Amino acid sequence: MGVPVSQMAAVASYVLRQKFAGRKRFPLLLMLEPLFRCNLACPGCGKIQYPPEVLRRQLAPEECFRAVEECGVPMVSIPGGEPLLHPQITEIVQGLVARGKYVYICTNALLLKERLGDFKPDKHLTINVHLDGQKAFHDRSVGREGVYETAVAGIREAIRRGFRVTTNTTLFNNADPASVRAFFDDMMALGVEGMTLSPGYSYEKAADQGHFLAKAETKKLFAEILKDRKRTWRFNQSPLFLKFLAGERDYPCTPWGMPGYSLFGWQSPCYLLQEGYCKTFAELLETTDWSKYGPASGNPKCANCMVHSGYEASAVGDTFGSFGGLLRTVRAMLG
Repeated sequence: MGVPVSQMAAVASYVLRQKFAGRKRFPLLLMLEPLFRCNLACPGCGKIQYPPEVLRRQLAPEECFRAVEECGVPMVSIPGGEPLLHPQITEIVQGLVARGKYVYICTNALLLKERLGDFKPDKHLTINVHLDGQKAFHDRSVGREGVYETAVAGIREAIRRGFRVTTNTTLFNNADPASVRAFFDDMMALGVEGMTLSPGYSYEKAADQGHFLAKAETKKLFAEILKDRKRTWRFNQSPLFLKFLAGERDYPCTPWGMPGYSLFGWQSPCYLLQEGYCKTFAELLETTDWSKYGPASGNPKCANCMVHSGYEASAVGDTFGSFGGLLRTVRAMLG
C-alpha cells in the first residue's frame, strides 16, 4: 500500500478519537481550492468556466489556515484550478506542514520543475500529479499534446530531489482497461509512491458531457482494471474503496468526510455539487439535509456517483468501525 506508516497511524488515531467521542459526522480530508484558474482547459472539468472576475481571485494563506483549523482534518488536498499558479502557494503549504497536516498538492505538473525549488521535501508533503493514463490518452484527456511528457519529467525530478510523489487518475467511459493496467506498470517503474483512482463525475459546467460513467459502467470498468491485481501496484487510498469501485462492496455516501472549501466558502452538500455555500464548517454539518443526497436518497444527481470524495471516507470508516472492517482491510491489502 502506497501510504507511509506514519501517515496511516496519524489518520487511524484521528478517526478513532472521533469515534470514541461519539461523532457520527466528521471530516477526514479537506479539499482546499485556493483558486479556480488553470493553465489547462480539460474538457471533463468545469472549474475554468467561471467568469474572469472569479478566476482572478484567490484565497489568502490566512483564509486557508482558518478553514483547516476550523474542520480539524489530518489531511489537506489542494486542487484548483492549478495550485502552482497561486503566488503564495509556498506559504500556504509551509503553514499547513508546520501545523502537522499531511498535504497533497494536486498539480498538472506543467510548472512543477520550475517550482520545485520553492518547496522542501517533508513526510507531510506529497506532490500529487494528475495523469489520466498513458501518453496518448492523457494528452487527449487534457486537450493538449506534450503534457504527459512534461508531467513525467516533473515527476522524475521531484523524486530525484526526495519528494513524496503520487499520481491521481480520473477515468471515463472511453478508458481502455489494458492501457490503464500498463499505465500502472509505467508509474511503478517511474518510482511514484502510490496511485489514486476515481471515476469521473458529471460536472454540469464541463465542456465534454459524453464520457461520464454510469454506476454499472464504473463497476464493470474497475473490475476489469483491478482483476488479478499485481502486487507491484501501490495505491495511495483505501483498499476497501478500490473494492467498492469494482462492485465488491457497497457503501453509503459520506460527503462530509471530504468537504470542499473555496473562494465561496464551504460548498454544500459536497465538493462536487454546487447547491450553495456555508460560512462555517459547523453550519455545513448542521444545516445540510444529508438525507437528500447519496444513493439511498433517490436524488438523480447522486445516482451514478462513485467518486472518492463521497465514498473513500465511508471505506475508511468501515476499516475502523469494527474488528471485521479492519480484517477486511488487511485482506484487501494482501490481495
